[in-house]
Amino acid sequence: MEISANQVRDLREKTGAGIMDCKKALAAANLDFEAAVTFLREKGLATAAKRADKATSEGRVGSYIHAGSKVGVLVEVNCETDFVAKTDEFQSLVKDIAMHIAALNPQHVKREDVPQEVIEKERAIFKTQAIESGKPEKVVEKMVDGKIEKFFQETCLMEQPFVKNSDTTVKDLLTATIAKLGENISIRRFVRFKVGGKTDE
Repeated sequence: MEISANQVRDLREKTGAGIMDCKKALAAANLDFEAAVTFLREKGLATAAKRADKATSEGRVGSYIHAGSKVGVLVEVNCETDFVAKTDEFQSLVKDIAMHIAALNPQHVKREDVPQEVIEKERAIFKTQAIESGKPEKVVEKMVDGKIEKFFQETCLMEQPFVKNSDTTVKDLLTATIAKLGENISIRRFVRFKVGGKTDE
């Protein structure tokens, strides 16, 4: 089976995986591109799951100032060792995440960080909207659950579509980088400044 350089390049661009991993994935998938993407994502998830309990006490604080200097971001991204924190791949990840935060303005890192009172308030608003639209009661709860899921996807950094590739989420980007670098990586916190506005944290 001959794997072309173009096939490897296309798969790397799509997934961010290394050259050898892309070759292995294409071989395992009999050159089926989508199957190779799935193979790499599953491998990334497995690697991320194995590393999930590893402490992330090293890392970097990254910054991004948007053109025009009206929006700025500081973000702390952690990993297991200073060795990985110094790699180009890790520092590029930190920069990309800072840029993403500037562009999409998330309110929380992950859904577990959203205060329960905020979720209940949103749920009440969505329920009122659903009832006022005349939907039957049995449909209302499903509609509310769907809107809460969308709320998480819009406001939680990890669940947002990545600004440089909307086919993947920030969580997927993190998972792919964990698989590539072989260390657990976590986004600890961020702060977003906007001229004339309040600080988003």
